[in-house]
Amino acid sequence: MRATRREMMVGAVAVATSGGARAQADPGLIEVRAAKAATTGALRFAGQTWPCALGRAGIALDKREGDGATPAGRFALRRVFYRPDRGLAPLTELPITALTPNDGWCDAPGEAAYNRLVRLPFAASHATLWREDHLYDLMAVIGYNDAPTKPGAGSAIFLHVAAQGLGGLESTAGCVALPIANLRALLAVAAPDVEIDIALL
Repeated sequence: MRATRREMMVGAVAVATSGGARAQADPGLIEVRAAKAATTGALRFAGQTWPCALGRAGIALDKREGDGATPAGRFALRRVFYRPDRGLAPLTELPITALTPNDGWCDAPGEAAYNRLVRLPFAASHATLWREDHLYDLMAVIGYNDAPTKPGAGSAIFLHVAAQGLGGLESTAGCVALPIANLRALLAVAAPDVEIDIALL
């Protein structure tokens, strides 16, 4: 019997990250674990464990807009975005969209578009997705506070590319971040209904 594309990619991930040893994969659940107030944690997926960056305030059980914390809980990955001018589209079974310079994300709690993709120019407060740095060259939207949206509970929570500092991975504004090679590997083997489970140790 021929292996599926996901099975082949799982094998490739195992070879690339564990010196050739095959790993048991669960393509439906991403686990993120960290100590209280830690700005880095461990992300476990497809039989592998990778360091990941978290919010500058660590993981929060009661996330608020602008608090710099990564929300605890179990969430879907809604959609993947990528910068077409900075790399090829990733292999993934998740919905995928190429970013444009007019893409933003509303973070103004009083707006009807709060925690939603918006087109720029946009008068209210928002994050610009087409960035000078490389953080959003590849990203997946974490389905936090979007069904329904609660004003002020936090917005723009993504799984995106990690920034590398002198001491390792730099903290985020509340997102989860991985080096781009690991993020591409994760997306390649993720099931269409994959979820991310974020919790304190």
